[in-house]
Amino acid sequence: MANLTVELANIVTNTGVRASYGEPVVLGDTTVIPVSFSQFGFGGGQGSDEEADESSNAGAGGGGGISVPVGAYVKQGDSFMFQPNPVTLLIAAVPFVFFAGRALSRIIRALKK
Repeated sequence: MANLTVELANIVTNTGVRASYGEPVVLGDTTVIPVSFSQFGFGGGQGSDEEADESSNAGAGGGGGISVPVGAYVKQGDSFMFQPNPVTLLIAAVPFVFFAGRALSRIIRALKK
C-alpha cells in the first residue's frame, strides 16, 4: 500500500504544472494559455487485525481531484496579460461577500454593546 501511495504522489507532483497550465493555443497573432486551479488528494488505510482474516487484504484507499478554470494568459503582439474567468470569480466572490458581511455585522453588534 505504501508503494502505491508513493507512486501516486510522484505522478501528481509531475503533472501539477501540466494540470494547471494548458497547452498554448495560437489563433493568428494571438496566443492563449489556459490556467486552472488544480488540487488532488489521496488516502489509504488498513483495517484492524481483528477485522482482517488471512485470506483478505483489509486495506482501502481512494483519491480524487478537481480542476477549476480561473482564466487565461493572452499574448497579442507585444502585450501579455491575464484574463480572469468571470464565472469563476463570481462563484468565489459570493461566499466571500456572504461571510464578510456576517462577520462585519457581528463586529458592529459587538461594538454597540
